[in-house]
Amino acid sequence: MKPDALTPWPYPRWIAHRGAGRLAPENTLAAFRLGAQQGWRMFECDVKLSADEVPFLLHDDTLERTTSGSGPAGQQPWAALSRLDAGGWHSPAYAGESLPTLENLARFCLANDCRLNIEIKPSPGTEQRTGEVVAQQAARLWRAEAVPPLLSSFQTAALRGALQAAPQLPRALLLDQLWSGWQAAASALGCVAVVGQHALWDTASVAQAKSASLRCLSYTVNDEATAQRLLALGLDGLISDRVDRFDPRG
Repeated sequence: MKPDALTPWPYPRWIAHRGAGRLAPENTLAAFRLGAQQGWRMFECDVKLSADEVPFLLHDDTLERTTSGSGPAGQQPWAALSRLDAGGWHSPAYAGESLPTLENLARFCLANDCRLNIEIKPSPGTEQRTGEVVAQQAARLWRAEAVPPLLSSFQTAALRGALQAAPQLPRALLLDQLWSGWQAAASALGCVAVVGQHALWDTASVAQAKSASLRCLSYTVNDEATAQRLLALGLDGLISDRVDRFDPRG
C-alpha cells in the first residue's frame, strides 16, 4: 500500500501529554479537565494494572514520585491505590486528587467527545497480561464509538497481548530509538502507527514508516522549532506537554 492510500486518520494532530503536560498533576482527571479547557481534544495517558487487575493511570513502576504511596504500584490492590493522594506532589491546589481508573477517564472522554491514546505501561513481568486486560476493557468501554482509543506501548509483548485480546483496536509501537527491525515488528503486531521520540524523525525514517503504511507520531514536542520541523515532515500526531503554548486547532 502506498502512503497516500492510507485510510483516513481519525485522530487530531495535537495530543496533550498525560492530560495537561506539567500544568496539572499528570494522569489525573484534573489534568484532563484542564487540557480540555485549553481546547485540546485528544489526550495521551499511561495505564497499568493493580494487583487485582484494575487498569488505572500511572506512569512510573513505583508510587513515590506522583502519589503519597510508596513501593511498586502493581503489587497493591485497587482499594489501596484508590486512597492515595495523586495531586499534592504537584501543588497544594491539587492535594487530594486521586488516581483514576481507565473507566473513569473513558467516561470523561466519551462525555466530552475527546480522543485518547492509551500507552500500555506494564509493571515488570506483566507485559502481555497488561496488554490483554487494557485492550479488553478499552474494547468494552468504547464498544459503541466510531473512533476507538489508540493503544501504544514500548513493550512488544504488551502490544501482542492487545492484539490477541482485541484485534479490532488500533495499535502503535513506541520508540525511543530506531532499533533493528522496528518496522517489521510494528507490521507483525498489526500496528497502524509508530510513535517516536521527536529526534528520531527525519525524511528517511518517515519514508520508511510510510512505506509500511504506518502513520508517524512524535513525543514530547514542547518547542515551536521542533513542532514546525515535524509538521514539515508530515507527521500525523504531536504529543506535547505545552497545552498552554500550542493551539491544538492549528
